Amino acid sequence: MTIRLHDTNARQIRDFTPLTAGCVSIYLCGATVQAAPHIGHIRSGLNFDIMRRWFEYRGYDVTFIRNVTDIDDKIIKKSAEQGRPWWAIGYENERAFNAGYDTLGCLPPTYEPRATGHITEMVEMMRGLIERGHAYEADGNVYFDVRSYEGYLELSNQDLDDLRQPSGDNETGKRDLRDFAMWKAAKPGEPSWETPWGRGRPGWHLECSAMAHKYLGSAFDIHGGGIDLIFPHHENEIAQAKAFGDEFAKYWVHNGWVTMSGEKMSKSLGNSVLVSEMVKAWRPIVLRYYLGTPHYRSMIEYSEDSLREAESAFARIEGFVQRVVEKAGGPVAAAAEVPPAFAEAMDDDLGVPQALAIVHTTVRQGNSALAADDKEAAVARLAEVRAMLGVLGLDPLDPHWAGESDRGEDLHGVVDTLVRLVLDQRQSARERKDWPAADAIRDQLNQSGIVIEDGPTGPRWTLGPR
Repeated sequence: MTIRLHDTNARQIRDFTPLTAGCVSIYLCGATVQAAPHIGHIRSGLNFDIMRRWFEYRGYDVTFIRNVTDIDDKIIKKSAEQGRPWWAIGYENERAFNAGYDTLGCLPPTYEPRATGHITEMVEMMRGLIERGHAYEADGNVYFDVRSYEGYLELSNQDLDDLRQPSGDNETGKRDLRDFAMWKAAKPGEPSWETPWGRGRPGWHLECSAMAHKYLGSAFDIHGGGIDLIFPHHENEIAQAKAFGDEFAKYWVHNGWVTMSGEKMSKSLGNSVLVSEMVKAWRPIVLRYYLGTPHYRSMIEYSEDSLREAESAFARIEGFVQRVVEKAGGPVAAAAEVPPAFAEAMDDDLGVPQALAIVHTTVRQGNSALAADDKEAAVARLAEVRAMLGVLGLDPLDPHWAGESDRGEDLHGVVDTLVRLVLDQRQSARERKDWPAADAIRDQLNQSGIVIEDGPTGPRWTLGPR
């Protein structure tokens, strides 16, 4: 048994060998809490939740760190615009993220450190880097000297001579425009902390290097995050940590985006779909199936058609589970081991699509056993299905999902069909420019508690507040 993972740094799939036998240490870049989470945010947490579950199934003791960035430029800007404390905005959205993770069945992290709780560790790291000649202070800012670290840009495979480093406001005193800020001098009205170089606040990259060191030590197994973090965030983390003397992460694992019309889902682009809204229209277990079953390195192009396909596919699994439970006269325990073909797929860079194919094959075999009135074979297939779904966090009999099937038992599908019939009538009215009729249909739906939103991909409906 060897688990293999795609290592971004090596640009290939590698055999996984833990630093400590029987243990796995994972650091995942978590939420920047300037806004409530959309499904693109939650996908990353969900992908690494499946990774963690698979390592635990394989017998590893997993330490899983998922940080919270609770101070950054966008949070400070919102604070000024809304006249609210920066920490109130951060805490509100942190709770929204955790609610989203929990709703979609993600296991809680071992530790979930906040950036602002680790200023001391950041100051210590900056002091060490300055002493080693890798960083310098200028105008109250502290910068990392990128030319001082020979391995800079190996992760993103860029040429230093062509580098354009993102910079923020008030980053004065740089010796080289490619140097990046680890600490930003305080501006009037902004939150700040005292340091040997004056008051200021953390740069984005420093916090993760400091927190990974605190919770996982100078070396750990896996660092994860979305592909958009490869540069500058992860590249700069590596430079800070290794220049400080840490070995840092042995494997770098990155997940793909959720896109809409080919663009990365983003609040700033106005194309995001909030988790809190999605779970009003779709059962959370279906949303987990939709986000968690494509390969973690693939892109997911958001569409309601794809969600409906996921709903139908999961309904086939869930229907089989319910029929066998009824046939058996009670719950059926999960098998002690997953089928070998499922394990082989998961060991090969977390091949969830291939593993899911084994789930559906086993469901078909179980349905054939039910049709033949072979109770023993049907029960055996359900035991295997439950073992596989448990690894994916999709077992409908798991206590986390208690009540999910009752709540959804294709009630959403029935309502969706009826609403779409009405929306087709509204669309016909719009096409013949009968605006009063189209507005009347929308108003009637609103009065029934169904909210219609017209978007670039067509109208979508959600249940309004009750």
